[in-house]
Amino acid sequence: MSACAASAPTLPPPRPIVNHQGARIRADHEEMKRVNEWVTREQANIVNDPSFWVVSNNTIAESFPWEGMRVAEDSVFVNQPLAGRDAQLVYQIYGHLHLMVEMGRQEEWLPEAPEAVGFELERAIVDRVADAWILGRTVFDTQPFAPMDELAYAKHFGYLDAFIFTARPGDFGSARTEWARANPGRTDEYREWFLETFNREPPGIRANE
Repeated sequence: MSACAASAPTLPPPRPIVNHQGARIRADHEEMKRVNEWVTREQANIVNDPSFWVVSNNTIAESFPWEGMRVAEDSVFVNQPLAGRDAQLVYQIYGHLHLMVEMGRQEEWLPEAPEAVGFELERAIVDRVADAWILGRTVFDTQPFAPMDELAYAKHFGYLDAFIFTARPGDFGSARTEWARANPGRTDEYREWFLETFNREPPGIRANE
């Protein structure tokens, strides 16, 4: 994905992607052009900016970008699943955005959420990560990778909040409570959608988690 994003002079139309249960994502071409612009800019910053380091540590676990991510002064460390090599840039983007917040560059890299904190900040970052993966899957033919595909489908079908709150039950307590009160029944609706879409429980509920 990183090589394609950096070198493509024009963006080809996105193709639909379909999972084993027949759930389909159809990305908008103009939206993918916009996503490609900031993904390319962010990739260039990750590679070329000498003021920080984004370090990928290989792991055999099929983890999400936030699992094991650590910011330390001018560096951020992200776990990179060996099974998801095509997702490396996406995981780096997640870490890069968190590092930019710590370095006081939030407005530069998250103009849609220049003062967001807590859950709203995390949601803005995860939203971008999901868009970057949708770009890779629909435009650059990156290979399926379960954690990122689950996130991308949840974002595309309007379940991003439910996905984050369910996958990370120990985080964002007050925001979770407010969201649940404002959206009664949404968690059950999300769970039913996830089961139908992936034929398994969502992350955060699976028996082995």
